Amino acid sequence: MSAHGFELPSAGASPEARALSAARAAHPLLGVLQGALTFVNRIILIGASVALIAASVILSYSVVIRLLFHAPTYWQDEASVFLLVGATFMTAAYVQGRRGHVAIEALTALLPPAVNKARLLLVDLASFAFCAFFTWKSYVLLHEAWVEGHVSSSTWAPPMWIPYSVMTLGMGLLSVQIALQFICALAGGRRS
Repeated sequence: MSAHGFELPSAGASPEARALSAARAAHPLLGVLQGALTFVNRIILIGASVALIAASVILSYSVVIRLLFHAPTYWQDEASVFLLVGATFMTAAYVQGRRGHVAIEALTALLPPAVNKARLLLVDLASFAFCAFFTWKSYVLLHEAWVEGHVSSSTWAPPMWIPYSVMTLGMGLLSVQIALQFICALAGGRRS
């Protein structure tokens, strides 16, 4: 296990190192872009970790306040949901960079290598199309919430541009990550 505790034991390099190596092998500019995205993803990972801790502290506070003082809580649940949504969407590119999203590998052993490579490219292309569409729709929601001043329907009524902005940014980063992996595979770099 690595010093940051997120890696399973393995004899080889980390998924990020393999992705960076593949990108550099495909083209130097791809290597620079992948290195920059890896750096941004690691910074986001730290912020998402803080958000998860904050959400757990806020929810624990809410339980104690309701139990001991019978006080109503009107902002704690929504603040926690906003933090969890942010952590989830913002770390999606980090997970994709490690190829950590759910994948069904049953076909890998059954298909010839050339067919499997084509299958993986099609999966990446379909994933990119979906994520790019989701990014665009999130941006539309963000723009509407910003321009029209949408707020949530709770008593606290925080602005909805907050969760829509992290959805847009997170899905945008995920789209960039998938595009880099796809372009690298097309350019002849190893798949990470």
